[in-house]
Amino acid sequence: MRWHKRLLAAGAVTAVTLTAAACAGGKVRGAEDSPQPGSTTAPAGGAADSTFVYVPNLDVVTDWDPASSYSNEIIAMQNIYESLTRYNPQTKKTEPRLASSWTSSPDGKKWTFTLREGAKFHTGKPVDAAAAKAAIERTMKEGQGAAYIWGAVDKIEAKDATTLEFTLKYPAPLDLISSAGYASYIYDTTAASGDLKKWFGEGHDAGSGPYTIESWQKGKETELTLTAFDGYWGGWNGPHYKKVAFRVTPELTTAWQLLQRGEVTFVQRLNAQLFAQAGGTDTVQTSQTPSFQNLLVLLNTADGPLKDVKLRQAVQKAIDYDGLVAALKGSGVAAGGLVPEGLLGAAPGMTPKQDLAGAEALLKEAGYGPGGKRLELTLTYAQGDADQELLVTLLSSALDKLGVTLSAKPLQWTTQWDQGKAKDPSKRQDIFVMYWFPDYADAYSWFVNVFHGEKDVQFNLSYLKDEAVDKQIDELPALTATDQAGAEKAYADLQNKIINEKAAVAVPYVQNYQRAFAKTVQGYVDNPAYPNVVFVYDLKPGA
Repeated sequence: MRWHKRLLAAGAVTAVTLTAAACAGGKVRGAEDSPQPGSTTAPAGGAADSTFVYVPNLDVVTDWDPASSYSNEIIAMQNIYESLTRYNPQTKKTEPRLASSWTSSPDGKKWTFTLREGAKFHTGKPVDAAAAKAAIERTMKEGQGAAYIWGAVDKIEAKDATTLEFTLKYPAPLDLISSAGYASYIYDTTAASGDLKKWFGEGHDAGSGPYTIESWQKGKETELTLTAFDGYWGGWNGPHYKKVAFRVTPELTTAWQLLQRGEVTFVQRLNAQLFAQAGGTDTVQTSQTPSFQNLLVLLNTADGPLKDVKLRQAVQKAIDYDGLVAALKGSGVAAGGLVPEGLLGAAPGMTPKQDLAGAEALLKEAGYGPGGKRLELTLTYAQGDADQELLVTLLSSALDKLGVTLSAKPLQWTTQWDQGKAKDPSKRQDIFVMYWFPDYADAYSWFVNVFHGEKDVQFNLSYLKDEAVDKQIDELPALTATDQAGAEKAYADLQNKIINEKAAVAVPYVQNYQRAFAKTVQGYVDNPAYPNVVFVYDLKPGA
């Protein structure tokens, strides 16, 4: 199940829903139990330390098993667990993490990772090649969440304590795959004597990262607290946050007030008005970073009126792309195809523009349009998501002038998704709106998950089935590993086919991540490959 993407993206939805409950009691849940940033405690070493308080607007943990975790807990787990590599958005390359170096064979089918020496799990056991092999093989065997990322792996061998060798069935960029936000964690598979999944579910961890779980109280406002792992290979010399608290605060206004009062350190998301206010507040700093998360308007290619490609192209042309981006006030930028800037496959020159005259001509060719037969379409989108609602409002207005009635229905994600997957095609929608971001920093995720033919519908909610497109998608991993110029060309060609020729999707904008955090925090850099994650160890607490 891959609904996590929608949970992450639909934060505003839940915020609206929960706000009423929070206000009804006159306070946010559990407000009395929250630690404060910069507060002092008395750790074993006797020195005072500081707490980094992260403010998400949704519950943090739904699955503690690093093999299957595929939801919002990424913001905590990337501080508890480590992968072999980590993606650097500045260099656009992977960098060492548990692996200090790696090589690949010329054909891209043999990868050898050298593990750093001295790393150990929170259980006290060493992070050696045998342990890494066991973790990845368990994740592959579990086959849940994003385990598909290891699909190219044929065999893993621990040649010695620090040498991990992968033999692949076909070429693939294993250094990128090893940096994935999900399913790439290396963990101690021997941590529990009994059922490991059950042990994880009780709130234990078996990672090697800088922090380990101190307390987990599901449903409490401070749901999760992490504490420094004394045996971390990176050491604790110099200034570091020694604790991390996750304080769930559904209401954006409350989160902003807590930040202003210095009671929390980092607010994941504010609305445009509060973000502008934060930028002019002396005790607060802000950042705005391009993300890898874009909005997809998926058009039903299989059934209903949009089975006619001319009508799908007309809907694409009716979208007010520029007006939408302007109204987002910095929280979104124009998209240039399916692949956001910063990823291999981004195709400059594909930025769409509204073309009402072109839309009207296509409608007339299909037997509809002003003065002719009226076209009726259905659309579903995320309930409470103000940005998607804006899209729907602008599109409805534009289509109405063209003789098209758009019946748009806001739905909770599970309801929307269930309708989109309905066995009976007549119960599905004509237009499905949702966000997407990749599982690792590679555009393959959009194509294999959203536009590859599926036997049972999961995320191919345009229902596109095209053998030639599928064949090209299947060739992408090998091209990325062995021929990046060829991969660039293949991605550009696929985007032209899927967007322009097949008209299966329109891409109105790419989100910008807008953060607000305490002025004292030093070193924060957003990494779009790990949505909403703060790598707290990398930060320095200032005065």
